[in-house]
Amino acid sequence: MARLEIKSVSKTFGAARPADGLSLAVEPGEIVAVFGPSGSGKTVLLRMIAGMFEPDDGDILVGGRSVIGAPPERRGIGMAFQNFALFPHMTARDNIASGLRAKGGSDVAGRVAAISRLLKIEHVLGHAPRELSNGQKQRTALARALVGNPDVLLLDDPLRNVDAKLRYEMRLELPNLLRRGAAAVLYVTQDYREAMAIADRIAVLIDGRLAQVATPADIYAQPASVAVARLFGDPTINLAEVTPVAEHGALSAVIAGAKMRLGAGDGAAPGPCWLGVRPEDLAISSVSGEDAIPARILAITPMHEKAVLLLRLSDGTEWLAALPPDAPLGAADDAVFVRFAPEAAMLFDRATGLRIGPSHRLKAA
Repeated sequence: MARLEIKSVSKTFGAARPADGLSLAVEPGEIVAVFGPSGSGKTVLLRMIAGMFEPDDGDILVGGRSVIGAPPERRGIGMAFQNFALFPHMTARDNIASGLRAKGGSDVAGRVAAISRLLKIEHVLGHAPRELSNGQKQRTALARALVGNPDVLLLDDPLRNVDAKLRYEMRLELPNLLRRGAAAVLYVTQDYREAMAIADRIAVLIDGRLAQVATPADIYAQPASVAVARLFGDPTINLAEVTPVAEHGALSAVIAGAKMRLGAGDGAAPGPCWLGVRPEDLAISSVSGEDAIPARILAITPMHEKAVLLLRLSDGTEWLAALPPDAPLGAADDAVFVRFAPEAAMLFDRATGLRIGPSHRLKAA
């Protein structure tokens, strides 16, 4: 199997620049999710790797060999699209086998049968696409991409059009299936949960640039910027404008009139910041005291595994808290006090949006 390497790749369409100096490497057997909002350049990146577009600048290497200028069929790449792209006049069996036959592969029937058993679609191989469910179409398209044992596998939001139950099941099954083939996998998705469930690393793409590449755990706990932090989490991260001060080696800031400890600093206090706290890191009580922000409950939304509280702080800022459903929640219009542990606070430069501090999240004081 081969390593995929993208080196300073750029692409422009008129005034739009969906790829702006992208550099990324994917090792054999590794799954990297390319995640970002609609229009961020995810599909353009896949199509440049596959050979549908050529980059304006930069290079793309598979196994150390540049594939720029090589036709798609000679790049050693398999691709599955979000719209399935099955040939309507062919059976599922023939759709899966089409790539192998075009390349003159051997034991086509045996390889199709093996991948079909793996994906649990052997019972529909004789069906035309119109006779398949969306889930069966998705697995047929995936089988076609996998059957040739490609060096690189590109998956363009392949679960977008399947029902919720199958999407959940495939999030559990796909990682093992993909690693079994040992290809370098790029998996495009707009669903952060899917990216976190499937990928070894996540490449966050925003406006044609990679904002952060890291493990799912690091992306969530240590976002590189406010923009990245906002893309992960449901409910989304809480933000407040603060100007931290340093006192006796620790940082603190005033939030809605309350002085909150932010943990140990690395020297002088930073300038104006965004302070970020995840909703699940908030605690709510009716008891005032140190490090407690006065607030009022505006609404409570039960969500089975958690309850989400919409809070209005005393300065009018609205925050969200995610609490266990069995926690004492209070009721709408109750006056409460909001707390968070100092190490839960994240600071971002207010001008650039970039995270402040080499430790990403602050250390406990």
